[in-house]
Amino acid sequence: MAVRAERSKAAGDCRADAHNLAEISPQRLARRLVIYTPSAPEIDALLDRARRDLPEIGTNEAVHRVVSHNPDTFWAIARRDRFTSRDRHAEGFQAFLTLNEAGLAQLLAGTLKATDPELSLLAAQNEKPAGIYVWCTHARRPLSAGMALTFQKISTSLYRDVDVFARGVTKEGRSSLEGLGFRHGVTVRGHFAPDLYVFRRSPASPGEMPCYDGYMSHNREDEISVTVARSLEDLMRVMAVRSAVFIGEQRCPYREEFDGNDLSGTHLLGYVGHEPAATLRIRYFADFAKIERLAVRSEFRGRRLAQRVVQAGIEICRLKGYTRIYGQSERSMVEWYGQFGFRVPNTARDIVFSDYDFVEIVLDEPRHPNAISLESDPYVTIRPEGRWHARGILERSATRPVTRPGALRSSA
Repeated sequence: MAVRAERSKAAGDCRADAHNLAEISPQRLARRLVIYTPSAPEIDALLDRARRDLPEIGTNEAVHRVVSHNPDTFWAIARRDRFTSRDRHAEGFQAFLTLNEAGLAQLLAGTLKATDPELSLLAAQNEKPAGIYVWCTHARRPLSAGMALTFQKISTSLYRDVDVFARGVTKEGRSSLEGLGFRHGVTVRGHFAPDLYVFRRSPASPGEMPCYDGYMSHNREDEISVTVARSLEDLMRVMAVRSAVFIGEQRCPYREEFDGNDLSGTHLLGYVGHEPAATLRIRYFADFAKIERLAVRSEFRGRRLAQRVVQAGIEICRLKGYTRIYGQSERSMVEWYGQFGFRVPNTARDIVFSDYDFVEIVLDEPRHPNAISLESDPYVTIRPEGRWHARGILERSATRPVTRPGALRSSA
């Protein structure tokens, strides 16, 4: 079984720009949806209904064996206005597999029999799994947001740092997963599974691409990714995006947009496929970092690209050791920034520049557990910006003997 989205509005049919799992507001979703543990007859009814759209799903008996082994694996979704304690009226469901080490190894190797998994491969309710697999989703609109809400059920202390894996069977399914914040291609313990998607909730493993370094030459045409601008050509891409958005759309004067700070900060580039589509600038001060100049080209809006770029910017700031991130938001965008935790402090001041009104916003974050410091490996600090997770060219040069080829030597 796998995450599958169909044009029939079945089986996890979520808009790609709908509910990123890292940004959801459970309180808002809970106003119209209810997530609960269904009874055995309710499970049968849900599976029988889903089989009309997903004939390949496993038998009811197989699902009941998994649910009996771990009741945390099956969640019913109902509309709140149709839900009562006596008539719960489930209309959709989300099912997971809580995999132990052996189960995760089989998933990565592609040998896991997902339609009828062996219980020896699954963690019980009181056991911490090695990975959580999105087993099956069936939720017609407007229940599609329920997938995001069910993730709160696997965010208890036992599950909250366990990575979630999934497969996208169709183009719509893949779009749904990417809209929820899943990343394509999985590397676990040195094993790469190109057909899997992952939603990372654990610290990045060695060799894994972090959220600010996801652009690859083999990205699909519709794949969203973010990377740090490191070359003059990258900087030209940044300028092109900002020129289209701020000068072309917002009529910002050239000298106000390119303000003399572009060579003193970090620029992020958001891509759709291989097309530069978004950008963000980060500048660093003594006790805070500042994010600014967020821009998304008009033809690429509605894909949650802006959210991905801001998330990447926050992660870079945290990895650099910052716990306070500052911004100046347009008044109309304050609520949008609130999804990341930004707030308008009591001391916030109103600002006006380039014909728009802004207000100060602040995000306070815990210190990143892997923040770069003086105690870090000295080679980390000389790696390319945003590539602190991978060995750099200077480390490879360290394998050569020390010869000091250009050093001046005095003769006796």
